[in-house]
Amino acid sequence: MTPLGSGGLLLIEPPVYQDERGEFFESWNERTFAGLGIPVRFVQDNQSLSLRRGTLRGIHFQTGGFAQAKLIRCTSGAIQDAAVDLRKESPDYLRVFTVDLSADDVRMLFIPRGFGHGFLTLADHTIVQYKADAFYEPGSEGSIRWDDPVLGIDWKLPEGMTPILSQKDAAAPYLRSISKNPA
Repeated sequence: MTPLGSGGLLLIEPPVYQDERGEFFESWNERTFAGLGIPVRFVQDNQSLSLRRGTLRGIHFQTGGFAQAKLIRCTSGAIQDAAVDLRKESPDYLRVFTVDLSADDVRMLFIPRGFGHGFLTLADHTIVQYKADAFYEPGSEGSIRWDDPVLGIDWKLPEGMTPILSQKDAAAPYLRSISKNPA
């Protein structure tokens, strides 16, 4: 487990057991994670399939009592994952953390409540799975534009490539114009 910053963001590399059949690892064990200081109860599992490299999803967050902690892993392909600390009281406020996750490793990213989250696919046919500790609530959902200059995320886009975005993500506001507090 590697802490990223001071706000509870963690890169997790679980032990992998290998033999002639292949490998095994625990992607979630409530007791183990509580022992690592992550006493969270997940209530929702999500999965996304992105067909093409260069698909960008996010930066998304939920506000208030619907804020979500997430455990992210990539089960097919590869992603550049980005987490943004949106907690105004945090010493890492507005700091961006990026981590590459892929199906070739078992690394996972734990994102505590109060962060925005997004990812860019680095391969075709990429599957991302994540657990959330609060249910999705459309009225508490928010997003920040992927290329917001305040955040300055260095996405791994090839020169001249524009990411593939949903209409919602393409219309996401810049941080300076968000009226509701993201954290």
